[in-house]
Amino acid sequence: MSRAPRLSVVVPVYNVSAFLAAFLGSLAAQTLPAGEFEIVAVDDGSTDASPALLAQYAARMPNLRVLRQENGGLSAARNSGLREVRGEWIAFADSDDIVAPGTYERWLGQAEVGTLDMVVGNGVYHHEGREPDKPIFSGVAATAVISGAEWLRARLDQRFLPHMVWLHLYRREFIERHRFSFVPRLLHEDVIWTTRALLRAQRVQFDPEPGYSYRLPVRRPAARERARRLEAVIDSSIYNARQLAAIIANEVSDPAMARAIGWQLVDGALSVLHMIEQHPDPATRRARYRSLHQEDFFGLLWRHGIDARQKRQVASRWWRAARRSLTS
Repeated sequence: MSRAPRLSVVVPVYNVSAFLAAFLGSLAAQTLPAGEFEIVAVDDGSTDASPALLAQYAARMPNLRVLRQENGGLSAARNSGLREVRGEWIAFADSDDIVAPGTYERWLGQAEVGTLDMVVGNGVYHHEGREPDKPIFSGVAATAVISGAEWLRARLDQRFLPHMVWLHLYRREFIERHRFSFVPRLLHEDVIWTTRALLRAQRVQFDPEPGYSYRLPVRRPAARERARRLEAVIDSSIYNARQLAAIIANEVSDPAMARAIGWQLVDGALSVLHMIEQHPDPATRRARYRSLHQEDFFGLLWRHGIDARQKRQVASRWWRAARRSLTS
């Protein structure tokens, strides 16, 4: 592609050969002319047939560029893609999902007409036929152009904010001006990115038409892999709670917004104890419980609890962790 495209789609790829052809086919079927958007696929050290499939599709899709790197995780792959994009607008997509025809052309038209910083799109949870697909945002109407803070506050007040960057379209200059990047090796990496992006975006608009299918496959990981993932999710949830606290302290001046993000912080972090309880190793569970107390994790949650209900939940988790640090 000789001239800069209107849109760049960043796609991390890691061992998704069972789904990759359908995903790339959905990008090939977009109504946006191929010369107006590029696909930057970052092969994050795949060991299955994904590299071969990427090569096959790149041979017949001139707008598909393939980068290859050692395995560094989803965040590292997205960061690598961000360094290579050339488009005025940036979207993210996961390589086991499906993008409906017309989605990117619709989002791009909306962004350009409204001179937006971000488009917030809609999608469906795709259960692979086990149950009907369900909209991610249900009953939320299209918006006029509003600030990201207004959208963030409205969603948090409704107690529902999906942190999914593939539901967003971003102006590249907006991302670069604020130096946004993903934290390597962090799971649930969208939480901090989405919160910060919405706080800074001046012009945002919501498109309620579902255009993205988020695949929810049945996963049966081996015991060792399940334990490893639990450890990573626990670490990421604790990190996110501390980062949200830092955002409240340093980046938010509106008390109502601080309260809304405080609810998000506590609501997400309360799941940590449940995740620790699922760990198969008793010694690891005890060490984790002790660490929560030693690092004042429950104190952080108590300080950000927004009402009596959340504080009761924090106190209950504190008591359970105290007991189980000795007996689990």
